[in-house]
Amino acid sequence: MGVLEKFIDLVKIDSPSDPASPTCPSTAMQLDVANHLERVMKEMGISNVRQQDGYVYGEIPATPGYEDKTSVGFIAHMDTAPEFNGIGVKPQVIENYDGGDVLLKGSGHILSAEEYPVLRSFKGHTLITTDGTTLLGSDDKAGIAEILEAAEILLQGGIPHGKVCLGFTPDEEIGRGPLKFDVAGFGAKLAYTLDGGAAGSIEYENFNADQAEVTVKGYSIHPGSAKDKMKNSQTIAMEFDRLLPAAERPQYTEGYEGFYHMTDIHGGVEETHCAYILRDHDSDKLAARGETMQKAAAFLNERYGEGTVTVEITHTYRNMKEKILPVYEVITVAEEAIRTAGLTPVTVPIRGGTDGATLSYMGLPCPNLGTGGCNAHGRYECNTKENMEQCVQIVLEIVKGYAAL
Repeated sequence: MGVLEKFIDLVKIDSPSDPASPTCPSTAMQLDVANHLERVMKEMGISNVRQQDGYVYGEIPATPGYEDKTSVGFIAHMDTAPEFNGIGVKPQVIENYDGGDVLLKGSGHILSAEEYPVLRSFKGHTLITTDGTTLLGSDDKAGIAEILEAAEILLQGGIPHGKVCLGFTPDEEIGRGPLKFDVAGFGAKLAYTLDGGAAGSIEYENFNADQAEVTVKGYSIHPGSAKDKMKNSQTIAMEFDRLLPAAERPQYTEGYEGFYHMTDIHGGVEETHCAYILRDHDSDKLAARGETMQKAAAFLNERYGEGTVTVEITHTYRNMKEKILPVYEVITVAEEAIRTAGLTPVTVPIRGGTDGATLSYMGLPCPNLGTGGCNAHGRYECNTKENMEQCVQIVLEIVKGYAAL
């Protein structure tokens, strides 16, 4: 069974996460994936296979004589995104893909090569798509399949290596992937997540992230006698938003540009609540965004009365770059592995978060590698057998790279 077959088996197991659930994992379906992985890993001969809180771990012991080499880990997540239907995935496998449009037979939608020109680079590949009624789950079951395929090759012998650690996590899509990850028990000195993106991509810069909760207090009175008395918290909240830089919203930014993003607003005349996420790759600039919000609140409090607007800011996650630079070999080894696999390394800043960022701050330096997939979280998600095979080769070359140090 190769990487394609491993992947197909995985995507057929439903496993969307649920942000409204307080449990870990957030959905029982993810335990179906965890149980499948635990069984498969044991059958493969992986050592110390164990499951805890829906997390699955395993190890491949070092080749005799290589016990002193750096222990390296590979991590992928089991859940699929809750934003689009992930129940009942029926993958379409198209051999010798012609590089053109693809009919998604379950829904009649067209995966368009004009709209998604990356498809043309997949000509001649074995393309895997959805049937149009669900997402595919390449994010991140491609990562799991690639890690398992690399592990199977290592277990066959012939590639000397240090200890290799494997970890599969729940609830990454709802920001809880590292919540109960056992860094100490995992046993690796450093690791890589395999999670989305083109084969050959490396990501080790992500946003710094804060959450801002804005509360606006008003005063409700009958509108017929409201003159000089009513304070409509809803319109004051709108004023607050207009005091923030309009050009620094997600729809106007790219690359290293940060943003303010209102994710929720609800309330009435008497009280309104707004939720914002603040993002910036530069921690000082992120702090300045929080200060701008506090200044806007102070301005409105001077106009409408003290306590009208309050802003509470909490930290969410931080840019992993700070933790990666001191151990930069984690990047140079990966870059060389990608070149050896016949690709050109591409490093881009993540305009979002990653489990690897949190794990890096938990003491496990952990950049991200691509898995070959594209168009994640929707009906047009796809990947190819050849992309996944290249990602497997990159994993193996990374293992070789650390064995040679």
